[in-house]
Amino acid sequence: MHTIFDQRRYLIPFRATLLPQIFTDLLVIGCGVAGMRAALAAATGNAVNGHPTDVIITTKGQIKDSNTYWAQGGIATVRSADDKLDNHVRDTLIAGADLCDEPAVRRVVESAPAQIEQLIAWGMKFDHSAEDDGSKLALGREGGHSHSRILHADGDATGRVLALTLLQQVEQAEHVRLFDNCFVLDLITHDDPSSPTGHRCLGAITHHPKYGLQVIWAGATVLASGGCGQVYRESTNPMSATGDGIAMAFRAGAELADLAFVQFHPTTLYIAGASRSLISEAVRGEGGRLLDNQNHRFMPDYDQRGELAPRDVVTRAILSQMAKTHHTHVFLDVRHLGREKFAQRFPGIFKLLSDFDIDPGEQLIPVHPSCHYMIGGVRSDLQARTNVPGLLVCGEVASTGLHGANRLASNSLLEGLVFGQIAGATALQWLSDQSTQRGPVKIISDIRPSHTAELDLADVRSSLRSVMWRHVGIERDAQHLDLAIDSIDFWARYTMDKIFDEKQGWEVQNQLTVGALIARSARWREESRGAHFRTDHPDASDNFRGHDLIQRERSAPQIVPVTN
Repeated sequence: MHTIFDQRRYLIPFRATLLPQIFTDLLVIGCGVAGMRAALAAATGNAVNGHPTDVIITTKGQIKDSNTYWAQGGIATVRSADDKLDNHVRDTLIAGADLCDEPAVRRVVESAPAQIEQLIAWGMKFDHSAEDDGSKLALGREGGHSHSRILHADGDATGRVLALTLLQQVEQAEHVRLFDNCFVLDLITHDDPSSPTGHRCLGAITHHPKYGLQVIWAGATVLASGGCGQVYRESTNPMSATGDGIAMAFRAGAELADLAFVQFHPTTLYIAGASRSLISEAVRGEGGRLLDNQNHRFMPDYDQRGELAPRDVVTRAILSQMAKTHHTHVFLDVRHLGREKFAQRFPGIFKLLSDFDIDPGEQLIPVHPSCHYMIGGVRSDLQARTNVPGLLVCGEVASTGLHGANRLASNSLLEGLVFGQIAGATALQWLSDQSTQRGPVKIISDIRPSHTAELDLADVRSSLRSVMWRHVGIERDAQHLDLAIDSIDFWARYTMDKIFDEKQGWEVQNQLTVGALIARSARWREESRGAHFRTDHPDASDNFRGHDLIQRERSAPQIVPVTN
């Protein structure tokens, strides 16, 4: 990993006190489930020093650009009489391949029922069972779950319904402001001798198309910016998922954990020339079967759980079967459901398939794995705190220890709800400290003009995403990881030293940073575990049973043990 990534503290030169100033108690970066839940927890909690908590939520696009909004899967929670919280905990631990922190798992699983009741109280309408009198919530089954415990809303639109439910509460909250189209470039940190790290977070520098550069000074900052799926060529994520949060946290000195673990979803619609659209795991939960181009159902050949094995198992099985059959994709067979039932259960997916003239009641659905979810991220404790005082983190951008080496299906929206609420509550506690330092503070970012040639940004982005897919994807080995690292370092030499004045340039710099960090972690972890599979080290190793921490200006990853 090139030293230029360590050298660049801020993306742009600025003098903080000369820019337009905005002040708030709490800055929340991101408007997905985690960010909005954190904002609501802070805004509706106890007042800070006698006055209501002022909250600003920023998003670089609109709410529909978040991964939350497009989530087809549901929210996992124990509700049936034959299920127990311990079952959900066990399933999560098994899927996490012996790398989950059990206290984090229990915290999330045990908090799930209360989160669901809160959503219902806020007006979220979950799907109900057609059995009995229809008064019970329908419980679906997904891969890795031993019981039916997945709640859905509007069939395959759980994320959209959840996002709009939270947005309605945010809009009704008197002291919460939502800044859309507001790109956060960097977290602002300032020297603080009383801090264990020698500095603390005081807010962020942002850019808005209408208002330009601005500094948002905040007593506390919650980073909830989502994932980084657009680092890969094949991705289910919206175009906004460029890893900005991980990159800015790295530049601010935050510890990052487990970045080798990137989850690839087994089933995305494979249409040549079209973007990869998710085919929810719930489809397999309804009995969907995977067939190769010879109409052979192959999953039982790889795992006794068949199509409901954890995602890493199904993804690698599909990749292996594609190699055996020399075919570009496999097929998902849901013909047993029939056209009408499929359309009723999965209205969004049905419409998507109809746009490509695919009738799931009569035809097989072509599918192929794609990058889906970042398991690693900014390391946090059980109170959502990072190693940078004043900076909290929640949602996909965080590494809480819940997912281990492989996320269990439908635990992500749940994690966003639980740790979002925790982050909001922790922020209130932090803000109640009268000694908390606030802006404005004289901070100067002085970046010298570059004297190297400039590469075409579109080419850099495209090349990066291709090399990440080919060499840091579903299967990895030392030779190809080294090639990826060398390629990223080359692009970085001609891109990371530049000063850009628009979003595309900042996103490419963030994507290069995140790609370099993922490749570095994957190269170091010489084992196969969960979502990280090394063909040159195909077995798990006790030497790597721990969380690898990466931090700016730290020469090598540091491993910390799993918390049991």
